[in-house]
Amino acid sequence: PKVNLKDNSVTGAEALIRWNHPLLGRIAPSKFMPLAEESGLIKPISEWVLNSACKQTKIWHDLGLDFLKIGINISGFQFRQSDLFHQITQILFKTALEPQFLELELTEKILVENIKINIQRLNLIKKLGIKIALDDFGTGYSSLSYLQQFPFDILKIDSCFIRNLDRNRVNAVITKNTIDMAHQLGLKVVAEGVETEGELKYLQEYQCDEIQGFLYSRPVPAKEFQKLVTNKMPLTVNLT
Repeated sequence: PKVNLKDNSVTGAEALIRWNHPLLGRIAPSKFMPLAEESGLIKPISEWVLNSACKQTKIWHDLGLDFLKIGINISGFQFRQSDLFHQITQILFKTALEPQFLELELTEKILVENIKINIQRLNLIKKLGIKIALDDFGTGYSSLSYLQQFPFDILKIDSCFIRNLDRNRVNAVITKNTIDMAHQLGLKVVAEGVETEGELKYLQEYQCDEIQGFLYSRPVPAKEFQKLVTNKMPLTVNLT
């Protein structure tokens, strides 16, 4: 879940994929996605994720939860596909999801491979009304220079800067300045990996817009996520 820090309400979610293997149990994407890329299965998997997430979001909208947004990670392989724009438009048409509720999350590593062409691709996608998020901000080598080149709407601060924010002065300074800079550029800021009340307090003080992390909720299946939202109550801190 993504949580608004002003009122602790759920604003949307980031779609995550897990492989529930009948013998090996739950397998993390870090294990099976590289194999998917090597085998060529990454293309149908990526399309399935995009379609499933948009379809589920539209279901929530039809149930009256029409404020929810869905964030989907786009892999380097997927972003390089010449038919990505066509895929997205077809899926939005098929699921009837309004494009402004879709947020595509990309890392700096993906975008720097061919800057000029990638800027054109993102601008084309943005014309549909889709939001673009820079994921894992701060882990690349030239993040600041890319902020002025790419048409981002959202900046997601990597969890390595959020960790021990209340006790690590360096992380605190970096995070505060990042939030200030992003707001001056008109970007919404999402902090990833929030796990303690101390981190939460500092992010509220720095006026971060949204957070994700175990402090509020671990990743949950769609049905459980729906329960979190439909109880109409602000989320409470999860200390378990």
